[in-house]
Amino acid sequence: MLLGACTATAKPNTDPGTTDQTGGQTDGQTGGQTVTEYSTKTLSAFNGKNGAKAYIAVSGKVYDVTNVAQWKNGGHKGYTAGVDLTAAFANSPHTASLLATLEVVGSFVK
Repeated sequence: MLLGACTATAKPNTDPGTTDQTGGQTDGQTGGQTVTEYSTKTLSAFNGKNGAKAYIAVSGKVYDVTNVAQWKNGGHKGYTAGVDLTAAFANSPHTASLLATLEVVGSFVK
């Protein structure tokens, strides 16, 4: 799998246990950074189609692939954004190096 780079930015969280603009729950325990939790249902909205952002989940983390050219329109080599791709990435020889280039936007909870 070929993926490009994104830059990481964190949003401050001053109200523990609040819901952020993506509909995910923040934990309020991250020193002012928002940690959004995505369920299968909430992640599915980030499929890269019709102007939506494109997110993928791998090993409990949610990554933003919106600006990765290979994920244009939410698809890449038969895979779609908005889903947990842990099993697919387990078979990739360069998973760690690719994921290190992507922005982590939250955590994935089944």
